[in-house]
Amino acid sequence: KLPTMKMLLLLSALLSAALLASTAPPTCYSRVLSLSKEITESFKELQTSKTVDSCVETLPRLYLDIHNYCVLAKLRDFVAYPGCDRVVEVNKLKEKARSLYTILISYCRRDLVFLTDDCNALEIPISPPIEHS
Repeated sequence: KLPTMKMLLLLSALLSAALLASTAPPTCYSRVLSLSKEITESFKELQTSKTVDSCVETLPRLYLDIHNYCVLAKLRDFVAYPGCDRVVEVNKLKEKARSLYTILISYCRRDLVFLTDDCNALEIPISPPIEHS
């Protein structure tokens, strides 16, 4: 009976650990990373959309790399850009950018490490490496 009880306790502990790991709240870094990717993708979709206002072409580029210190200035410039206020999609994107900026300077300020301050790198997105199958 004792080995069976140990096995049940071990199994119970493993299941509990697995559940906790899958429901753990996101870290500041993971939240910022996912939000920056979401914003970058939304911006790409906005620029390629045929139904959006022509003012979208005048928006500042919005390629984000949260490891680059210049991302703070990039977000500030995008949110403050005066054009396209009549376009709902742009306003939503500006709101997400404002949220990301707030998270970066307030909540995650001590958790993040900027690896570069190359502002030009945020103007030309780096293509991901091509995976060979």
